[in-house]
Amino acid sequence: MDENQLNNDFEDKIVKTKNRFIDDIKKIRTGRAHASMLDSVLVEAYGSKMPLIQVATISVPEAQLIQISPFDPATLQAIVSAIRDNQSLGLNPTDDGRVVRVPIPALNEERRQQIVKQLYEKVEETMITMRNNRHEILKAAEKLKSDKSISEDDLKRFEKRVDELMTSHKNEIEALAKSKEEDIITV
Repeated sequence: MDENQLNNDFEDKIVKTKNRFIDDIKKIRTGRAHASMLDSVLVEAYGSKMPLIQVATISVPEAQLIQISPFDPATLQAIVSAIRDNQSLGLNPTDDGRVVRVPIPALNEERRQQIVKQLYEKVEETMITMRNNRHEILKAAEKLKSDKSISEDDLKRFEKRVDELMTSHKNEIEALAKSKEEDIITV
C-alpha cells in the first residue's frame, strides 16, 4: 500500500460517510411532506418485506399530504399497516380502497426542537466516524513511514492533505445541517 492508495481510501471513506449523512437527513421531517420520508418503510407483500417504493407510486400532491398508489390493490392494507406501525414516523395513513393518503401534521415548537436535536446527533455521529477514519488512515501512514516506504516529509504532507480534506467535508456537513435546521424551524 502506498501514499496515493491511502489517500484514495481515506477520500472514499469520507465521501461515503458524508453521503450517508445526506441520506439520513433527507429522512428527517421538516413539517412539509416529501416522498423520501417513507424510504425506511418496509411493506409485507408477496411473502417478504419490500421497500414501499417497490410496491407503490409515491407522490406529494400538497405540502401536507403524501399520496401512495399501490401497483397491486391487494397490498393496500399492508401499506397502511407498515406506515402506521413505523413508530419513528408517527403518521396515521387513511385509505379509500384505491389510494393511501398520509396527512403530515404540522410540527409544534417542542417537536421542532426535538428534531433539531436529532439532526445534531446525526452530525456528531458523522463527525465521530470521520475522525475514526482519519485516525485509521494516519496510523496506516505511520506504519508506512516506520517500514521506510515513505519519508518523514511525505508523512507530513499526507497528514496536511488529510486534515484539509477533513476540514473541507466537516464544513460541508455543518452547512448541510444548518440548512436542514432552518427548514425544520421554519413554520
